[in-house]
Amino acid sequence: MNKINWNFDNTYFDLSNSFKENINPVPVKNPELVLLNKSLASELDLDFSKVTNKELSEIFSGNILPEGSNSIAQAYAGHQFGHFTMLGDGRAVLLGEHITKLNKKYDIQFKGSGKTTFSRNGDGRAALGPMLREYIISEAMSFLDIPTTRSLAVVKTGEDVFREKTLQGAILTRVASSHIRVGTFQYIAARQKENELKTLLDYTIDRHYPEIKDSNNKPLDLINLLIERQCNLVVNWMRVGFIHGVMNTDNMAISGETLDYGPCAFMDTYDPKTVFSSIDQTGRYAYCNQPAITKWNLARFAECLIPLINKDQEKAIKIATESINSFEKKYEEKWMNMMRDKLGLFGLDDKDKFLILDLLTWMHEKKADYTNTFCYLMNIDQKKVELYNDKDFINWKKRWEDRLLKNNSASEKSMELMRTNNPLFIPRNHKVEEALEAAEQNDLKPFNKMLEVLEKPYDKQERKEDYQYPSTSDKKYQTFCGT
Repeated sequence: MNKINWNFDNTYFDLSNSFKENINPVPVKNPELVLLNKSLASELDLDFSKVTNKELSEIFSGNILPEGSNSIAQAYAGHQFGHFTMLGDGRAVLLGEHITKLNKKYDIQFKGSGKTTFSRNGDGRAALGPMLREYIISEAMSFLDIPTTRSLAVVKTGEDVFREKTLQGAILTRVASSHIRVGTFQYIAARQKENELKTLLDYTIDRHYPEIKDSNNKPLDLINLLIERQCNLVVNWMRVGFIHGVMNTDNMAISGETLDYGPCAFMDTYDPKTVFSSIDQTGRYAYCNQPAITKWNLARFAECLIPLINKDQEKAIKIATESINSFEKKYEEKWMNMMRDKLGLFGLDDKDKFLILDLLTWMHEKKADYTNTFCYLMNIDQKKVELYNDKDFINWKKRWEDRLLKNNSASEKSMELMRTNNPLFIPRNHKVEEALEAAEQNDLKPFNKMLEVLEKPYDKQERKEDYQYPSTSDKKYQTFCGT
């Protein structure tokens, strides 16, 4: 199998059994390759040119394990919708860490690979639709320049899975800079063995934040670095109207990548309270709540590290709380700068906040499309939408144009700034559903066509208007978790 150039290191496998269970994927009956991400394979220095589709389906279903891999299910816990639970990989196995020629390390994980010790009452399997959703949305996020896990392959298992109805089984191969989560720390902290917590802390710093290896207070520095990364990540989500849908602590990666694409979707009509997930009855993970939940998750992370921050518990809590409370100010500053970029504004002006909030208020009141309003401001709106002839919008636009004049730079520079921050194409929910439905009927044309459009989200694309507009249907769009 080494004609593929797998180059596995298994540092997580080498940790004690407190962190994982050594287990192989459960073989499947009749695997069939659905998708292989050739450009990602090339980034990983993997060569599949000498491998048949039959062999590929055996590899990516876990029927044949790559040379050098050591598969495990990782242990972790999580606050799911605010309630603490001991979890772990109930339907996934980590094959190991593949190292590229440039010495970059990536987890290779199978999702939907069968039961493990952590499966509880689950069957350990995944359905084709949710795996294809993760593939297309994670790739779209990558093309939008947002830190994310990636998708390398999808294989049908040839076996049925039973949810509300009978569905085709599938396995996704996920690539991540690691699968260490806030929930991983929660699991180890709950065991109350300080030596294990130190091991996880050192392992994480080694893997993701080597710059603080010699710091005097590694746990505190790690908290501060994670605040920074998660702040940047959620600001990016807000920039493109992405709603994660299930921001449990087990879905927050310590690397700062977007992890787990369950009931996620992109907002069309601007409404801060937008929720798509069928299981989010209270709107806990609505678009506008994502920053507050990020802070809440970071607070749970900081709690895990209290014993390592300072021997005096009261002091440790005070220090950690100060760090966590820096989140709001950081977030607001980053969010303001992001919105300035979306509007092509350079420098600072005291009135910027009102300019930004007035636009968002207008969009909310008039049910304007979030993405396309910025396209309109860049003169890229293909349809002559009557909405933008609204008197209040015209008055706002005049204020915005006056502010642009204060930039002291050519208007082309402002447009350039806007073009790099405002996508013309996002995964429109109705187009995603169309592509998934066709793929489940063995027609991958709509799926591949959509992927092609999403590869260049910031570019004008001729005759692709169909992908630029929301659905005209009044039907409420809902997404489902897939477990």
